[in-house]
Amino acid sequence: MGLRMKKILSYLRSMRFGILLLVLIALLSVAGSVIPQERELAWYVENYPGAHPTIFFLQLYRVFQSWYFLLLLGLLCVNLTLCSLLRGRSLLGSRERLLSACAGMKNSVPLSGEGLIRLEQHLKSKGCRSAEFGRTRVYYKHLPGAWGSFVTHLSILLTVIVGAMALTLPQVTDMDCLPGESVTLKDPNGGTARFTVSDFRTNDAGGRLDFASRLTVTLPDGRSRLGEISVNHPLSFGPYKVYQQSYGTAGSVTVTNLQNQGSDSFALTDLSFLSMDNQSGVWFVALYPDYLINANGEILPVNTGDPAYPHPVYHVQTVNGEEREDRLLFPGDTVEIGALRFRFDEPLRYPGLRIKVTPSWIEPLLIACFALMIAGLYLLFFLPPVLVRLDDEGYAVGGPKPEGMRLELMDLLNMDKGEAHS
Repeated sequence: MGLRMKKILSYLRSMRFGILLLVLIALLSVAGSVIPQERELAWYVENYPGAHPTIFFLQLYRVFQSWYFLLLLGLLCVNLTLCSLLRGRSLLGSRERLLSACAGMKNSVPLSGEGLIRLEQHLKSKGCRSAEFGRTRVYYKHLPGAWGSFVTHLSILLTVIVGAMALTLPQVTDMDCLPGESVTLKDPNGGTARFTVSDFRTNDAGGRLDFASRLTVTLPDGRSRLGEISVNHPLSFGPYKVYQQSYGTAGSVTVTNLQNQGSDSFALTDLSFLSMDNQSGVWFVALYPDYLINANGEILPVNTGDPAYPHPVYHVQTVNGEEREDRLLFPGDTVEIGALRFRFDEPLRYPGLRIKVTPSWIEPLLIACFALMIAGLYLLFFLPPVLVRLDDEGYAVGGPKPEGMRLELMDLLNMDKGEAHS
């Protein structure tokens, strides 16, 4: 049982297993970037008619919250933790251990006294320090570079953990906002943030589908930012990230007071009663995108699901005292009840916003993890430890990556031999 557990732990901390996990996570991340995430299921049926069963089965519509993606992240954390512990334990007392190991090496290149003096002068000119071990001297520099692999593994582990926190901790709120209006959201630090939509479109200048909104984000301290959002192109400001999540269509009616000619416009999204005295007025029931005419010439509204609303029809109920009447009206039609005139206008398009609020400490923590990773990579690749053992008979090059220094010293000695020969 102990041997089997050692084999399991050895595989879990192996580089092969870590690379496999990174490849799988990268592939799933690409899939999550190509396939828009967390839309309504009907959207995937419409836009991926042949592939939507696979998308649903593999949860590719919410891949970053899927059980297998979280499992892969967990296994990567285990792999990195084991690697970090193993490397960290081996680095305890690394200075003395590296120097002692180098001092115990056998000479690989014999040299004369003159060559050893030339070699020592070269190492000192490179900024190497020395330590004495009896008749043996060890020249060294960049010993902190031995921590490069540990720091790099640790930074990747912390980046994965903080990245997972960045995916799970933000609060997500979906809100509809009509053009020209605002919605508010309580700020995590107190106060209220405001989101104002100035314009919304469903098609670009070429007529292609392009759901985009122009909006202004105003923070509680008064700072604001104007920008445009579209699918997969959110707007970030302060702790907020605003996405173009969905869209809807609302009815529009202009109500005029015939007594003073004052008027106002209203958006109609839900069942509502428009009245001045709460007794006579118009009930808005529904808005349909199209209609049919049967053999008797009757108009039958139909809900075709067409987002363009090619022939919109209003279903309303007029109330005038005790009289009630169901009516179908078209944009431009008017109804007068008492002192009010109701003119039904072209429907309004409005965006559905997804507002994500991320804790303020997440971003600085991610930056710190990336900075730690850069430091680890710098130690690993640009500050490898240099260790050279010298005694009266010759020298040997030690350290985790001795090839560079070995070639440098060989070139130096060959150059000296060439000068002596000439």
